[in-house]
Amino acid sequence: MLDPKSAQERALALVERARRAGADAADAVYSGDSSESIQVRLGKLEDVERSENEHIGLRVFVGKSSASIGSNDLGDAALDELAARAVAMARSAPEDHYAGLAPEDLLAREFPGDLDLVDPAEPSPVQLRALAEAAEDAARAIPGVTNSEGAGASSGCGTFALATSHGFSGAYESTSHGLSASVIAGEGGNMQRDYAWRSAHHGGDLPAPEEIGKQAGDRAVARLNPGHLSSGQMSVVFDPRVGGSLIGHLLGAISGAAIARRSSFLLDKDGAQIFDSAITIIDDPLRKRGPGSHPFDGEGLAVSQCKLVENGKLTGWLMDSAAARQLGGKPTGHASRGHGGAPGVSASNVHLVPGSVTPAALMADIADGVYITELIGMGVNGVTGDYSRGAAGFRIVKGELAGPVAEFTIASNLIDMFAALTAANDLEWYRGINVPTLRVDGMMVAGD
Repeated sequence: MLDPKSAQERALALVERARRAGADAADAVYSGDSSESIQVRLGKLEDVERSENEHIGLRVFVGKSSASIGSNDLGDAALDELAARAVAMARSAPEDHYAGLAPEDLLAREFPGDLDLVDPAEPSPVQLRALAEAAEDAARAIPGVTNSEGAGASSGCGTFALATSHGFSGAYESTSHGLSASVIAGEGGNMQRDYAWRSAHHGGDLPAPEEIGKQAGDRAVARLNPGHLSSGQMSVVFDPRVGGSLIGHLLGAISGAAIARRSSFLLDKDGAQIFDSAITIIDDPLRKRGPGSHPFDGEGLAVSQCKLVENGKLTGWLMDSAAARQLGGKPTGHASRGHGGAPGVSASNVHLVPGSVTPAALMADIADGVYITELIGMGVNGVTGDYSRGAAGFRIVKGELAGPVAEFTIASNLIDMFAALTAANDLEWYRGINVPTLRVDGMMVAGD
């Protein structure tokens, strides 16, 4: 894997080769990563994995036609061939009047200060195994836990570089650390599984492995002997670990590509009041140590914190340059890149600003409702907003959690759910989408 400076140089070299081969414009992306993980189960080493990958991708434009190609070979001869093949492919491709590099006047000319994405400490395999064993031991020590699906610890690092033919080049690196545990409680036909995990750029930002294990064990035991819900309309409260999925549906619906295709349930809702005025949702790519932080976007544009929803009102679409051209707007700095190909659109570190009440107070007036800790299936229609998913969690009776429930479905429409959504004050920061406990009144529950 290349360091950032070398990765940037390779990307620039590939762009120059593409111009010499006849491309009118081009960009190149380099991505490399290495990782190591240890998995233990029932106190024994189960798996050790070490991986290293690197890839360089080239996108070229000949007139209004474009083509993308990639390779794992970064040698000079391979890059020469890559550039020639890409230009030949573009000359045979159909025209796309919206394709092209980002506007030159919007390119990032200065990068933000250190986002603190690199942890210089690299744990050894012995240390990773000790972390995994400690997490599993803590989980198995919880009374009622009868089996383990294993615990794991991992670390890794990565490099990303981007260069364009109209003046941008940049690169950055990051590290990652992770802990997880998954265990089973109960026996026979009365078994329940649950898990806990955390990841961070810095190992010091992770909870103790004993905390991860205890959380996994407690969650599994709490799910034993689930009851059933009666069907009807009721208030639904979403645990933060599943509540973020609601905001994920919002992000998909405000993608410029979805709007351009007219395939979003929020079509024509730009500027509309879609949440209560107490709701504000922020995307911050410059958050220090944020899991999705980056100094520039996938087209080389400057990035900054922005409000996706302000006082309940939708502020606009997430657009790369192609979507912006199609919609008559400006790119928003949300372009994302994988190994190659055209950019997509992605948010970075998203959070819903917390409310002013505790989760207990948020639930206090619910006479009969349900608290969701697990969502099952993919029953969400991004075009209509219709929402129907299997779920498990706990009953809420007279404002208190009253016991586990399973095998039921919750249903509504996302527009109605957004309008009815209220938030507690228990926001935590470690996911890509961070939300506090969320309440949605008036959902349909299909149980017995």
